[in-house]
Amino acid sequence: MGRTYFVEEAVGQYLSDLSTKLKPYVTGLLIGQCSLQRDYVIWAVRTPPKEEQKEDNISPSKLASIDDEWITTHASQVAQMLPGGLLVLGVFIIATPELSKDSQNALRKLIFSVEKSLTKRRLWKPAEEEVSDRAALQMCSATKKVVCRTYDVQDPKSSAKPADWKYQSALSASWLALDCTVNVNIHIPLLATSPNHDLEKNTKNGLNRWSKQIEDSVFLINGHVKDDDTELLEGQKKLRGNTQSSTQFSDVKVLTQLSQGSSHRSTATVQVCSGSINLKGAVKCRAYVHNNKPKVKEAIQALKRDIINTLSDRCEILFEDLIINEGPHKKNFEREYHVLPQRLFVPVAGSSVMLSDYKFGDEATGEIQERFVEMLDQSVEAEDIHIAEEINTVDICPVTDNMDDTQQKQLTKATLLLKLQQNMGVVIAAAVAVFASIFSFNYFSD
Repeated sequence: MGRTYFVEEAVGQYLSDLSTKLKPYVTGLLIGQCSLQRDYVIWAVRTPPKEEQKEDNISPSKLASIDDEWITTHASQVAQMLPGGLLVLGVFIIATPELSKDSQNALRKLIFSVEKSLTKRRLWKPAEEEVSDRAALQMCSATKKVVCRTYDVQDPKSSAKPADWKYQSALSASWLALDCTVNVNIHIPLLATSPNHDLEKNTKNGLNRWSKQIEDSVFLINGHVKDDDTELLEGQKKLRGNTQSSTQFSDVKVLTQLSQGSSHRSTATVQVCSGSINLKGAVKCRAYVHNNKPKVKEAIQALKRDIINTLSDRCEILFEDLIINEGPHKKNFEREYHVLPQRLFVPVAGSSVMLSDYKFGDEATGEIQERFVEMLDQSVEAEDIHIAEEINTVDICPVTDNMDDTQQKQLTKATLLLKLQQNMGVVIAAAVAVFASIFSFNYFSD
């Protein structure tokens, strides 16, 4: 028996509108949530046109011209704008009858390309029982007929399986939300042997180790530790019979283990380092789960992944910004403080689920609005943009200019100290060059 997708009615209208506007074909992403019992599709997003397509107002006429790289890049950027619990769970193609026969082959290729791109970015591993089927939706622009199939992305040889596509009104109008603020204090040494002091790679390695701590943390939901298999709403009043958008929030506290148990043996290694990356501060995290008797395990897993994703995404966005503004081979190694992008949330009409994004302090509201239109095809009012964290000033501490030649020679190659400092929720990054080599003590368990 195939999977069943419960789909927000607005998605059906959106796809129908696209079929009349864009021809001979249009591609896009399906966004929602997977569970063991059923899957939910709450948004669909068309692939943004390339610049040349905007200027010439020309659409490619053959499916062979589909740009996989453009679509996978779009999927990665959309994934950064989703709160915990939501994911890109499929792709769609709306095509004319002449192109319909080739649509399934194109969809299969896209599904595996998108999943490969998204998996590469993740710092967490899927659970053994996790749903690995992804939806491939095909719509005929003439008849509006919809055909949904799934592919198992864990199996490269997977063949298409039929799936049910059922529309439902107010599908996500009363989903459940979990909110938490996580204090971050991560020290990542930069080894002297690390070629070119690859900051992004070192940061990702450090975040990988930190993500395992998050996975092992204890989560208090409204002040209580709950068994994984109990219902999330057990002991709480559930919102019933409400088709208006409303959210039931749960406050979550994250307790990170300070040390391993006595059963774990630890050894210390001494490593020669030329610098370090320090992440210190607090980040706002949020996850949503469906309201069909969700288990505590589902909710906690969604929140864990949002905690890991939000810090990883901010670092990735910062590095991209530094490369664009300063170039990949920066020559001056002063101490600098960079403000990491702040998280923001935006409501969507008819849904209790909010979209997410990140902004730098000097970014105008208009730029954020343009990004939502381009990436998610969503118009956003300025007053609906809710900044989750306050912004703070940037403190720049340059290296003193009165160093002699000997001191200059002692400076190591390009090293950055990224320091996230919190002041009313702000996360700040700092970059610093260090003198001579320093030693870092890392503890590993065997």
